[in-house]
Formats: sequence, structure tokens, C-alpha cells
Amino acid sequence: MAVYEWQGITTSGKEVKGVRDADSQKALRALLRREGVLVTQMLEEAEARVKKARNVDIGRYFRRVSPLQLALATKQLATLLKSGVPLVESLSALSDQMENPELQGALTQARDNVNEGTSFADALSKHPKIFKALFVHMVSAGEASGNLEVVLHRLSGFLENESKLQNKVTGAMVYPVILLLTTFGTLTVMMTVVVPKVTAIFESFEEALPWYTRALIGTSDVFTDYWWLMAIFFVGMGYGFVRWRATEKGRSKWDAYMIDVPVFGKLNLMAAVARFSRTLATLLTSGVPLLRALEITRNVLGNVELMRVIEDARNSIREGESIAEPLKRSGRFPPIVTHMIAVGERSGQLEQMLENVADSYDQQVNNQVDVMTALLNPVMILVLAGIVVCVIFPILMPLMRINEFVAGG
Repeated sequence: MAVYEWQGITTSGKEVKGVRDADSQKALRALLRREGVLVTQMLEEAEARVKKARNVDIGRYFRRVSPLQLALATKQLATLLKSGVPLVESLSALSDQMENPELQGALTQARDNVNEGTSFADALSKHPKIFKALFVHMVSAGEASGNLEVVLHRLSGFLENESKLQNKVTGAMVYPVILLLTTFGTLTVMMTVVVPKVTAIFESFEEALPWYTRALIGTSDVFTDYWWLMAIFFVGMGYGFVRWRATEKGRSKWDAYMIDVPVFGKLNLMAAVARFSRTLATLLTSGVPLLRALEITRNVLGNVELMRVIEDARNSIREGESIAEPLKRSGRFPPIVTHMIAVGERSGQLEQMLENVADSYDQQVNNQVDVMTALLNPVMILVLAGIVVCVIFPILMPLMRINEFVAGG
């Protein structure tokens, strides 16, 4: 039985549409005809979603499934399964209440696939943009162990923590960028609008201007006359950077820089360690084999330099080595982290140790972001004030001299 989206006209001439289960299009047409509906268009639901996706729809960019939406849906599914509701019925109930059309469509198709005999993990793997490899493998492990609801509940908590950590780090990185852009915008307006209007007053006086005023006027002329050249330069620099970063060598160097750069490098590394520890702990607790868990965790990190370290660790484990040793040799993981992992391996409590590391570094990231945000506010205010002073002072001094000349004349 498939799900169809249909449109039609009633006997009174009213246009109607809906979604209905049926064995075939012919059967659905006959059913709707008995209800007084003449079908004008009918598509299987999966086909209808593909057709809609091909249409130009700006709104689709705002309907992407966020980690929090996926976490909430996962928790609700876990609750339904724990209450004894069969998987197919749980997926139906869940898809009916989804407001996000992308997630609703994926759950509906997964329900149909499961109803046809496909495993839940395989059904989810058909939607890789929504359900990542981590999600699919944990569901597969949960199905194999018979503890799907427990795994889903654990997975929802993981997604919530990941979302909070990502938002915290993103907020810390975006804030100074916005302030810098604001500062640059303010400087551009002052140089191209304010300074030319004020310095026009000086042209009627023959008295020589101070060097700092001449420097300011020259800078303003450059902004005013060559703004197009500056725009081309910055666009070219941006394009060149994007092309360079797309190369294997460029990506490797940039990712290494992102964890070495002062201030923000430490924050990025702490966030990556927390993500590594929590992801690996969640996968191992759910029953995913160690080597496969490390492979999934490597891909979750998103940093080529750290991905290389995890791959080296996988190769070392194949040769009989522990996890902690290759991580320690890399020099990328803090000593306390590798020590705790080593203790966890020896004591047989690796998952718990990894959770402890994740909790500790999550807290450190939060504290670091709070401190940085608190310090950036006064620093950027001072920077803005300094820029204003550097523009106002060279203008104000000649104006005071002009006033003295007029008063004396």
C-alpha cells in the first residue's frame, strides 16, 4: 500500500485535495469517485516531494531540519515506543504532528519502507541530509540489541547537547565578526560622506593644514575615488581564499590554523574534544563496534587535522594498540583527556570516562565563551571610540584654528 497526494473537483465544482493510502492509483480513483470527487491530479507522495523540490522555492532554505527539531522528534518516538506503540504506528503518529515538511516527508517515507519490511535504519539511511551516519548506525545498533527506544532516548539527548554546543561556539565566532563589520561600515561612511563635506570648508583658506589632517583627507579621497578598486580587491581575496581552502592542502592548513590561532583556537579545540568524546561515548554505549564508532566520530568532527589524528588512532587499534596512545602522540589532545581515556580503557569504563570528558569540556566552552563575550564588549567600544577620535581630531583642530582666524580678523 502506498501513500498518494491527490487533487480533484467535487460534484459541486469545489476544488479539493488530500493525502490517502491506497493499493494503486486506480483503486484510489475509484474510492474517491464513490465519494463524489473527480480526480484531476495524483502523485505518489515520494514523487510529489521530488517534484516540489525541483520547483523554485526560496522558503525551502528556512525549512531545513535543525538539530533541535530532530532531537525533539527522536525523543517523542522513543516515548511512543517505550509506551508499547508499534514502530509503524509511532512513525505515523509522529509524522502527522510534524510542522517541518522535510522531516514529515522523511518520516512518512520511512514508515512506508518499514511497513514493507525494510529495517528502520535502512529506511532512515535514504535521507542522509536529515539522518546522518551517526543517527543511522545508532538506530541499527538499537534494532539489533532490541533496545531501540533506549538508544533513541540517548540519541535525543546527544543531539540536544550537540546543538547547544554548536550554537555557543557559533555565537562566540559570529559576534566579533559582526562588530568588525560594523566598525568597518562606520569608518567607510565617515570617510566617504562626513569627511569630504567637512574638509570642503578648508579649501577656502590658504593656511597649511596639519600633517594628520592631510593624511585623513588623503585617506578619504582613496575611499571616495577608489572604492570600486577596493571592492574588487576584497572580492578577489575572498574568492582566492575559498578556492585555496577547497584544495586538500589548503583545507588541511586552514583546519590546523583554526585550532592553533590564539584565543579562538583553544575554544575550537575544546569544542572538538567535547564533540569527539560525547559522540564516541554515545556510539559505544549504543553497541556500535569501536572501529566503526571511531570512523563515524572522525567524520563528525569536520576538522581535517583532527580527522587525521582519529584515523591514525584507528590504524593503531587495528595493530593492537590502545586509543589513548595515538591520541597522546598527536599532541592535539590535552594530556588530561588522553590520561582519562587511558584510565577508562584499563578499568573497562571507557564510555563513562568519555562522558565525563565531554561534560567537562562542554562546561569549559561555556565559561570561555562567557568570558570572551564579556571582554569583547568593552574592547570593541574602545576600538570604535578610537576610530571616531582619529577621524574627529584631525578635523576639529583646523576648525578651531579657522575660528581663531575669523575672530581675530
